[in-house]
Amino acid sequence: MKKAMLFAATLLASVSVFAQEAAATSNNSGMIAIGAAIAIGFAVYGGTSAQGKAAAAALEGMARNPAASDKLFTPLILSLALIESLVILAFLVAFVKLPAAGFGF
Repeated sequence: MKKAMLFAATLLASVSVFAQEAAATSNNSGMIAIGAAIAIGFAVYGGTSAQGKAAAAALEGMARNPAASDKLFTPLILSLALIESLVILAFLVAFVKLPAAGFGF
C-alpha cells in the first residue's frame, strides 16, 4: 500500500515540472485528460472489487446450499450486469470530457 501511495505521489508531483511551459498557453487539456484517466481507474477498481465480492458471496452460498443455486444465479447475474453498467457509465463520462481537452476528438 505504501508503494502505491508513493508511486501516486510521485506521478502527481511530476506534473508540476511542466507547469512553467503550460502557464504560457493556459490550456487545461492535460488536467482534463488526467482527470478522465483517474475517473476510469477508480471506476474500474471499484467495479472489479464489487464484482469479486458479489461472485465470492454467491459461490459461497451455492457451496453451502447447492439446492439454492438456481435462486442465487439470477440475482448474481443481475448484480454483475448492474455493476458493469456503472463502470461503462464512468467510461462514457470520462470519454465525453476528452473533447473539452482539445485532442481533436
